[in-house]
Amino acid sequence: MSSADRLNTPGRERRWLPRMRMDAEVFGSFAEGFARFMGTASFLIWMSVLIVAWIAWNLLAPADWVVDPFPFIFLTLLLSLQASYAAPLILLAQNRQEARERVSLEHDREVAAQARADTDFLAREIAALRMRIGDLATRDFIRSELRDLLEELDKDREADGRDKQAR
Repeated sequence: MSSADRLNTPGRERRWLPRMRMDAEVFGSFAEGFARFMGTASFLIWMSVLIVAWIAWNLLAPADWVVDPFPFIFLTLLLSLQASYAAPLILLAQNRQEARERVSLEHDREVAAQARADTDFLAREIAALRMRIGDLATRDFIRSELRDLLEELDKDREADGRDKQAR
């Protein structure tokens, strides 16, 4: 069977090794905790103490008790192994942090867009209220209109009084 047929044919691919299934969230939390711990002063201090103790033991111990003689090849292997596991875990933690920041940024954008829409709506409402207030009669306008009406009434009364006297 060609590789193109395998891609087009549904089915299960046989694996020689069983596939491990891990909860990505649990492993990601572990990676973040590990990366967070590796970035602390206590980790650096304990790592330095361990390395100094390893070197001191292998330099000062009796020949029968020496685990790793002078070039400290085994110590180098252990530190390389630690670094080879630390780097991917740190990268995984950084990727998760970036994903969280992306979600947070998207949420912030949505909140900002909603706030902008609310602000625009309120600005339109305030403008409409100002226009309506401009159309309302003010106290001074009503007083002047009432004065004019009173003056007209007085003139009409005077005119009616003259008409009554003239008859």
